[in-house]
Amino acid sequence: MTSTQDFATYIAGLPRILAGAAALFRDAEGRVLLVEPNYREGWALPGGTIESDDGETPRQGARRETAEEIGLDRELGRLLAVDWVHGAGRPPLVAYLYDGGVLADSDFAAIRLQEEELLSWRLVPREEITAHLPGALGGRVLAALDVLAEGSGTAELENGHRAA
Repeated sequence: MTSTQDFATYIAGLPRILAGAAALFRDAEGRVLLVEPNYREGWALPGGTIESDDGETPRQGARRETAEEIGLDRELGRLLAVDWVHGAGRPPLVAYLYDGGVLADSDFAAIRLQEEELLSWRLVPREEITAHLPGALGGRVLAALDVLAEGSGTAELENGHRAA
């Protein structure tokens, strides 16, 4: 067996981890933009799976997914949160959440939903986040909003809760 085969065997035996990235967009009142997927119950943020086979980075994945899902192709701000989410019946997920910024009325008017994946969108105030985004995702959004209010840093999370 060659060293290339040994390395390939080693790589094939490593644990699998999913990676996703999303953007946190707000309006002038601080409400968060959520989207309603048609392939599962509940709400989500604009974002999705990082296409690592194509060499895509988390930031590039969040921007691509945002452009595909809601038609807004914009430079994203800083990384607000990284969340390690244990899987139930799936590998663990590492979720990256970037600052999409505050959108103007004209930005909201320009939203075009990806009909293959989304039914609708809405703006949700902080106090209703966990009602629309239960579990780790809701905690991730609240932690990201806290980071924005604090003015610096990135939240390190495990299952939507601060790890440190």
